[in-house]
Order: sequence, then structure tokens, then C-alpha cells
Amino acid sequence: MATLTGQTAIITGASAGIGEAMARTFAAVGATVVITARRQERLDALKHEIEQSGGRALAIAGDINDASFRQTLIAETMKVTRRIDALINNAGYGQRGPIEMVPLDSIRQNFETNLFSVIGLTQLVIPVMRAQQSGRIVNISSVAGKIARPLSSIYDATKHALEAISDGLRGELAPFGIKVVVIEPGFILTEFLGVANKIAKPIIEQNSPYQPLFEGAGAGFQRLRKMAGTPDDIAQLALLAVTAAHPKARYAAPKHAKLAIALKRWLPEKLYEAILNKQSGVSHKKLKQS
Repeated sequence: MATLTGQTAIITGASAGIGEAMARTFAAVGATVVITARRQERLDALKHEIEQSGGRALAIAGDINDASFRQTLIAETMKVTRRIDALINNAGYGQRGPIEMVPLDSIRQNFETNLFSVIGLTQLVIPVMRAQQSGRIVNISSVAGKIARPLSSIYDATKHALEAISDGLRGELAPFGIKVVVIEPGFILTEFLGVANKIAKPIIEQNSPYQPLFEGAGAGFQRLRKMAGTPDDIAQLALLAVTAAHPKARYAAPKHAKLAIALKRWLPEKLYEAILNKQSGVSHKKLKQS
């Protein structure tokens, strides 16, 4: 059985969903988990649960987009644990909507959370891991890191960029004993979709020429729910990424995620796009003009 006894793992976006599942999973095998998100009460409840089960947790609430908070997070972690063995960059959200209608500031904000905050936190952790000559950086990407979909291309672009950063970083840090792993979840039953819908609501509710696409995409999401994985599926992959002696560069789950990525690699592009659009509920029938 894998053990992380004596090790410290920072997990961002830990107040719900995948991050929460990872915190429980890592604590159960001996890690001191440093859990962070904006919701203090959720973090405190998770910390209490972990400690009641015999684990160790440090809850530090704040906005991961805030540079000063990122510095505080690392400083407080080092003050208590004296080391950082794993950084799990999990915090993120999805900005949905057609490129034409999503405000540029909203697009920038999605990149700020999903990419720039990851880079900023990683930059602070690397010197600690270099001094230790060991460490794991696990970036939670998505199938969207390989596949761009209509009405989701903004979020997908953040994950494409995260994959590129991860691949470059892997080579840079290998000489220092630091391994970089990407995890690509498919459709997982969490709060994520609800949050994405809430953020996109002002755009979706406009009298938009894209309204039929939104409706079709909504039906596509309902079909995907039947194939959805759980946060625990991804938590187990994260544990493998941190404990394996020679981890893969990337892992994907559940099965539909692996299949989607494989088909993207092997099918002709036009055929793949036709399949993707059908699954997403997107029709190419001529839409009304505004």
C-alpha cells in the first residue's frame, strides 16, 4: 500500500469535489495535507474530519489568484511542516460561452485562475523542492487540455496552455529530482458544472443567435452524466502520480476520457469533429442572424 508518511502535500481548490477527495485520500496514507480554497468554513470542516480520522491537516483559506496569499500559503506551510513534497494544482473553473460574446475581462480571469495562479504558486514551490532534491508537481488539467469544444474553447484553451507549461517544466526540473505529472479528468460529478453554468448565465440568458447551440450543449451534458466518473477516481490517480517511482507524464480517467483522447489522436480531424459535435449536441444547421 502506498504511504506518504512524513510528507507534506499542498492541495488547491480543496473545499469541494476533486480537491476534497484528494485531501482525504492523501491524509489516509499518512501525508500532512495543506488544504486551501476561499471557503474557510468548508476547509475547517474538512480539516476536522481528517483529524478525527487520525490524519493531519492544515487549512489556509484565501484567493489563489492573489500573489500575496500565495506567498503566505508557502510561508505558513514551511513554518509548520518544514518541507513540501507535493503540490497539487487543482483550483480552477470553466468559462463557457461563444467567443464573440464572452467579455475579454472574463477570458483573462479564467486564464488568471487556471494558468497564471498555477505558474505563480509553482514558482514559489520549486526552490523548496530543489533544495530537497525531490518533489512532485501534479497539474490537474482536463480532457479539454487535448480537445477543444464549441462553447467551451476559453476554458479548453487554459487547459491546453497548462499542458504545454507542464511539458516544458518537466524537462526543466528533472535534473533536480522533481517530477511533473498531468492528470486529465473527463466528465466528473462535482460542483464544477454548476459553477460554470452560474458564471455563464448572463451570456446564456441573452437573446443570442447562439441559443440553439446552448440548448444542444445542455442536452449533450445530460448524456455525459451517464458516463461520469467520481472525484475519488481522480484522487486515486493523483496518489499514483505522487507515489509511483516512475510516474507517467499524464494520466486520464474515467474510461470515456481515455477513449476521447485516443480517438483525437487517431481519427481524421473532420471525422473527429463531427463525432465531438454530435456528442456535444451541437448542430451545424444554419442559425438565425442577429
